[in-house]
Amino acid sequence: MSISPLQFLRQVKQEAKKVTWPTKKEVIPSCQMVIVLVVIAAVFFFVVDMILGWGVDKILHLG
Repeated sequence: MSISPLQFLRQVKQEAKKVTWPTKKEVIPSCQMVIVLVVIAAVFFFVVDMILGWGVDKILHLG
């Protein structure tokens, strides 16, 4: 079953009308949460990397 490109675009437009977009009030806390979690993850991985790097350095240089 094939449809014409024009029919396809009409269907896309109809589906796009069904989308409920988040409000600014919903988006701002979500963005803040993402930023906070990214900072926490970055600090965590930085600390883990430093510890593992120190450990590998100690092992390779034998103390």
